[in-house]
Amino acid sequence: QLQLVESGGGLVQPGGSLRLSCAASGFTLGNYAIGWFRQAPGKEREGVSCISWGISITNYADSVKGRFTISRDNAKNTVYLQMNSLKPEDTAVYYCAAALRLRVGANDRFGPENFDTWGQGTQVTVSS
Repeated sequence: QLQLVESGGGLVQPGGSLRLSCAASGFTLGNYAIGWFRQAPGKEREGVSCISWGISITNYADSVKGRFTISRDNAKNTVYLQMNSLKPEDTAVYYCAAALRLRVGANDRFGPENFDTWGQGTQVTVSS
């Protein structure tokens, strides 16, 4: 059974950092593109970052460029999202999702419809 489990969320002050983890079981993450998405109350789910299958090109939403970094550790079957300089508007439930052999370019648009295996989400709250 394919499963993704997110962890690392929590409460942090503006300007702080968090590292989210997305651990896979039942499949090998190296064969998949992994996306991070977030959904704030009353808003649609939006793409935050993605790491492509294959040569692991990374892709970031404009709102997080320069602050967030996505990385993959195939040995641990885990993808990370390092979030620095957090802002109150980053507050949301963060989800990771997988898509088999999906290639995403650095400037390509990507959305939830491109991914078919989802984790349960982890809450990130940025507040003083």
